[in-house]
Amino acid sequence: LPAVTSPCKILKCNSEFWAATSGSHHLGTEEAPEFCTALRAYAHCTRRTARTCRGDLAYHSAVHGIDDLMEQHNCSKDGPTSQPRLRTLPPGDSQERSDSPEICHYEKSFHKHSAAPNYTHCGLFGDPHLRTFTDTFQTCKVQGAWPLIDNNYLNVQVTNTPVLPGSTATATSKLTIIFKSFQECVDQKVYQAEMDELPAAFADGSKNGGDKHGANSLKITEKVSGQHIEIQAKYIGTTIVVRQVGRYLTFAVRMPEEVVNAVEDRDSQGLYLCLRGCPLNQQIDFQTVRSAQATEGRARRKGPSLSAPPQAFTYETATAKCREKLPVEDLYFQSCVFDLLTTGDVNFMLAAYYAFEDVKMLHSNKDKLHLYERTRDLAPGNTAPSGTSPALWVALLCLSQCWLGLL
Repeated sequence: LPAVTSPCKILKCNSEFWAATSGSHHLGTEEAPEFCTALRAYAHCTRRTARTCRGDLAYHSAVHGIDDLMEQHNCSKDGPTSQPRLRTLPPGDSQERSDSPEICHYEKSFHKHSAAPNYTHCGLFGDPHLRTFTDTFQTCKVQGAWPLIDNNYLNVQVTNTPVLPGSTATATSKLTIIFKSFQECVDQKVYQAEMDELPAAFADGSKNGGDKHGANSLKITEKVSGQHIEIQAKYIGTTIVVRQVGRYLTFAVRMPEEVVNAVEDRDSQGLYLCLRGCPLNQQIDFQTVRSAQATEGRARRKGPSLSAPPQAFTYETATAKCREKLPVEDLYFQSCVFDLLTTGDVNFMLAAYYAFEDVKMLHSNKDKLHLYERTRDLAPGNTAPSGTSPALWVALLCLSQCWLGLL
């Protein structure tokens, strides 16, 4: 089929700018005017494509980035805007750079280092449940658009919409991933998925990192048509899995700690959900809700004013259904029960199952696959010691209450 080209040319603007300024973080102050000239050319390019890029996330990200860079480097918006100068490779180095075995392969570059990279995992699934890079497990409201990942190499944004009319139960209906241009390896690429549309290509129709020498260090593979794709970004040692389960999307990523923490300003990353977790006012303690479901035989969701959800499952039938796929009663199992009771949709059981399958594939520490106990962070100093079972904590609590009664 003929390639479909978007009238929005923001990716071309991005590529020209990064090609002109690659390695600019090493520039001395005497070369700042050249950097400002490239920035003004970048801004001019974005203005030319503004009309056709309305509503494009990559375009708006570029516009805000230009403003920030101009302010950081004290660049005037008025001045020369010569076309970006493509950086040439040193003589005799073209063959080495064309292969780029180390530059575009994160793990291979570590043969010079004493220690292998440490990997972390983040996942989002169901109604929605979040496992952060620090293995914190939360159930959140987060309706609307929220950033999952935002670092120097890529941005991931999810949009969560109500599952049922009049309910605040939400699930992920849209996902946008922006891979930023990186050295000789990849051009900027955007991946977008929505309900009933899980493409096996980037937004521009390509399946790799573009025209650069290391383009194949970024690749999309379709595992199951319309249901499961995998993105390998070898230049940053990252694997991303996106699934459509029922009508909604799940997300899972394996990423080196070095890449996770590669941010310009940690203080500005407050809404980076995979790193910081959901804001406290967006978290739900579903353990309390689950107790109400078990004792009252019906689900309560995010406040007493909400109407009861569909009665397709009782607590007993939801528990039995989830046990079919999730025999270990960890937080994935409890999430499954919670979602079946709040939505009545059996696909949420499959979402929890596949989320745990992705954890088994992506998590580097096989001793931490299962998570137990709480879903909200405790205050500092109140964290339960790792390895202590929920039953033991209940027993200790009861024992302490008995001693207080005797005193």
